Amino acid sequence: MRWKTPAGVLMALAFLIPAAPAVAQTESPGLNEACQTVERKVYKDIRELVTIDLDTATDVEVRVLANQILAAAKADSLPVLPDAIQERLDGTADDLRAFLKAGVQNAWSLALRVTVVRTLTGAGANVKAAAQKVLDDPGIDVYLDYLNNGLYAARALDCASQPTPTPSATPSATPSATPSATTTVAPTPAPSSSLGSPGGEGGGLPVTGADTATVAGIGGALLLLGGAGYLIGRRRRSPFVA
Repeated sequence: MRWKTPAGVLMALAFLIPAAPAVAQTESPGLNEACQTVERKVYKDIRELVTIDLDTATDVEVRVLANQILAAAKADSLPVLPDAIQERLDGTADDLRAFLKAGVQNAWSLALRVTVVRTLTGAGANVKAAAQKVLDDPGIDVYLDYLNNGLYAARALDCASQPTPTPSATPSATPSATPSATTTVAPTPAPSSSLGSPGGEGGGLPVTGADTATVAGIGGALLLLGGAGYLIGRRRRSPFVA
C-alpha cells in the first residue's frame, strides 16, 4: 500500500514540471505570417525531460515521464506524437517503456517534420528556401533550430522585402448639376398685359391726349342738351299753373 502515495505525487508532478521550462525559454517577439509582431513560439526539446534510466525506472516513473512528454507535445500543438503516446499509455507498462526507449524519438521527429512543412503555406521566398534546406537535411536538432530561430529570421527578410503600400488618392467630389432641395429658385416674372389695354391686369397707363378731349366734348354737349330740355319743359307747364 505504501507505493500508492509516491505514485500520486509523481502523477501530479507530471503536469507541473513541463510548465517551468516553458517559461524559461520565452524568446524575443517575432513576426507571424501577416508580418505582425507576435510572441515567438518555442518548441520544447523533450529530450530534456528524460532524467531517469528507462531500464531501471519503476513503472510509475515511466508513466510520469510519458505524461510529461504528452503535455509538452500538446503545448507545442505537434501532430502524430500526442496520439502515439496516448496509445501506449492505454496499453501495458512494458509497451510504454519500450516506446519511450526507442519509438518516441521517431514519432517526435516525424511530428517536427510535419510542422516544418506546415510553415510553407503562404510563405515568402526566404522562408521557403530555409524550410526546404531543413527538409533536405533532416534531424531533430535541425528541425528545432529552424522552428525556434530560422523561421523567424527568414520571415523577417520576407517582410522587409515587401513593398510599402501607397495610399490611393481620394477623388474629389464633382458638384452635381442637379440643384439640391435647398436651392432657392427665383420665380420667373409673368408677362404683363400690353400697355394701355383696357382690361389688362395691374392697370394700364392713364388715357391722355386726343381721347381725353373727345370724352370731355361729348360730356359738355350732353350737359347743354339736358339744360335746354329742362327750360323748355318749364315753359310749357307755366300757363296751366297761372
